[in-house]
Amino acid sequence: MKSMASPWARFVALFLVVTLVATCGLPRTGPNRRELFRGSVQNQGDAFVVTVNDRVIRATSVVEALGFSDSFINAGQIGSDTIRPGDMLSLSIWENVTDPLLGPTGTPRSELAEVQVDGAGFIFIPYAGRIRAAGNTPDGLRQIITRNLDEQTPDPQVIVRRVEGDGATVSVVGAVGGQGVFPIERPTRTLSAMLANAGGVTIEPEIAQITVVRGSHTGTIWFEDLYDNPELDIALRANDRILVEEDTRTFTALGATNAQTRVPFDSQTISAIEAIATVGGLNPSLADPTGVFILRNEPEAIARQVLGRNDISGTQRMIYVLDLTAPTGMFEARDFVIRDEDTLYVTVAPFAQWNQVIGALTGTLSTAGSISSLAE
Repeated sequence: MKSMASPWARFVALFLVVTLVATCGLPRTGPNRRELFRGSVQNQGDAFVVTVNDRVIRATSVVEALGFSDSFINAGQIGSDTIRPGDMLSLSIWENVTDPLLGPTGTPRSELAEVQVDGAGFIFIPYAGRIRAAGNTPDGLRQIITRNLDEQTPDPQVIVRRVEGDGATVSVVGAVGGQGVFPIERPTRTLSAMLANAGGVTIEPEIAQITVVRGSHTGTIWFEDLYDNPELDIALRANDRILVEEDTRTFTALGATNAQTRVPFDSQTISAIEAIATVGGLNPSLADPTGVFILRNEPEAIARQVLGRNDISGTQRMIYVLDLTAPTGMFEARDFVIRDEDTLYVTVAPFAQWNQVIGALTGTLSTAGSISSLAE
């Protein structure tokens, strides 16, 4: 009875284990090269699979454009002494007559101690009329008042002082040495000077971005471009908000690489070969160098260029294929630009998959032997 049960037990054990492997499959990092190609639009899938070549590289080498609009670049410099609505001014006026217009007889000096700039930016001075004060410096306003009074009294002498009001200020926040609200003074009328006044940038210059918010308008530049292009060193305006922050772009690495992780950009541009190196390169015991894929949602305009088609609309799912074993494969990987939210996926080599199968079968036979031993 025992001799009949033993072969039967071994058969049942082998059958159960092989069935389990066949139905569940072996553990793996994701789809293989053939499966990705089978999921292409060409095979009624939902993504275009495109082999990278020089034409594709040219069409996809798009780096986010950063810069300031003409309204930022063409703005002239101002200082902290610029008068603003709500400021309180003090005016002293000397008249070269014994019977002055503004003061009592025999008193050449008249004081207008509290003259507030209204919401529209104007003040009213007797005999000089309604004058626009906002946007002028105290000296500029002095000259306007002097001209207006000169028609009423000979050679008037005027002094204008701000007694209340903050003048023109900007706020600087983010990755700087000292955040705060700073006045626009003669040494700090430009963006680079104000950043220096705030303690400078405290993150890596290669990934630092500078954003200036002015009313409803916003402009962003790379910190390094600020010094490479003098026209970007814009003049500041009252109430400007300056934000210094690290580049927030990332890509994700998955599959047969030495690290599967989300990776922040460490420079303005990063190539596919640099992205692979950033995660420790390909896993030598698993990776298929002919199966390096970049998964991306491509805007319509670029997708049309890549595919050479005008009959598609909207954002398209694209899978770009790099073969590092091809004669120009490494060059193409060096020139292919990674963009924000890309996924770098490396498939497992067929030989590595075969090794997994052999290992699983070896383990299966050992397990089956153990089960049959127990059955006996």
